Amino acid sequence: MNRLQVQQGFTLIELLVVIAIIGLLASIVLASLNSARNKGADAAAKGNLNYARSEAELFYSNTAPNYSYDGVCALSGTNVIGDSVLAASVVVKASYSVSDTANITATVGVCHDSATGWVAAVPLLAGLAWCTDYLGTAGQVALTALDTDGDITCN
Repeated sequence: MNRLQVQQGFTLIELLVVIAIIGLLASIVLASLNSARNKGADAAAKGNLNYARSEAELFYSNTAPNYSYDGVCALSGTNVIGDSVLAASVVVKASYSVSDTANITATVGVCHDSATGWVAAVPLLAGLAWCTDYLGTAGQVALTALDTDGDITCN
């Protein structure tokens, strides 16, 4: 009597192919999660800067009768925006600078104020930077957009 021999289990090659496919799928999922994390951080930074715009208008209203934005970029005080810009900078792993020369780089968020206006910008993890100013402008700008002494608008 000839009996058919039935092979049980998987061969080593079959197991290695399955492990390779699982590894490939896992790497794709991890890459997607990292991208989502970066987008979330960028959205949080944008939200902080949009909130800063509202705070700055309250600051301006509270300086009546002279109405000035001077000092709005401070880190502490009533209705100052420095804390919001700092929070936006921290979210995207950037440092923060308050200066009269608003030089934004890939690692530094900035806030510049004068008596007549203010501008704040932070680099985004996805590239470019997010900028908002006293005119109500908010949007993406090149990292070199705020490179002029006394620049108080998003170019």
